[in-house]
Amino acid sequence: MAPPLFDDRAHAGRLLAARVKALSLHDPLVIALPRGGVPVGAEVARELQAPLELLLVRKIGAPWQPELAVAAVVDGSPPELVVDDHALRAVGCGRAHVEAQLPYALAEIERRRAAYLGAEAPVDPSGRDVVVVDDGLATGTTARAALRALRRRRVRRLVLAVPVAARESLEALRGEADDVACLSTPEHFEAVSPYYRRFEQLEDGEVVELIRAARSAER
Repeated sequence: MAPPLFDDRAHAGRLLAARVKALSLHDPLVIALPRGGVPVGAEVARELQAPLELLLVRKIGAPWQPELAVAAVVDGSPPELVVDDHALRAVGCGRAHVEAQLPYALAEIERRRAAYLGAEAPVDPSGRDVVVVDDGLATGTTARAALRALRRRRVRRLVLAVPVAARESLEALRGEADDVACLSTPEHFEAVSPYYRRFEQLEDGEVVELIRAARSAER
């Protein structure tokens, strides 16, 4: 059993914020991946005195292991879809599974957009230093989709920031970001949750409150 590194996501975010701050970013924008990345991103945004935004991304899990991402789709026009062919082969299914699940993933993105953002327009990341934050990195499929979608929006500098990550997955993503900030890459990594003492599933209401608090702090 892996020893916990963090008390909870907020604690991880405070530790991660110091690492990100050392990058000396110009006019940064923090973009969290909901739900789990939001409490982490809120702490990073607070330390950087930067806006906090969300990037609506939805993973598509394996048929018999839904927590294992075999693909991920990011909100956009058109949406950015990333498929992990290695993971698909490992679980013994094909791209037909991804295509069948894609409409459900896009519907969930639309639901979350209404629940989290309402009618408020997100901050435009174009030309800015952008920090993409999640609570951890397992396969990296979700983060890869997010980074590619943001790169398409012509950001100035793209940073991936996670408290803990699978070493191979993190290395595979270095080419997708300009900088990577990560506190720990354990040798025997199986999942994100063992590295947190408290790793509860966030509810939509908690995400909304974190976003409201961050936006109130900006004003």
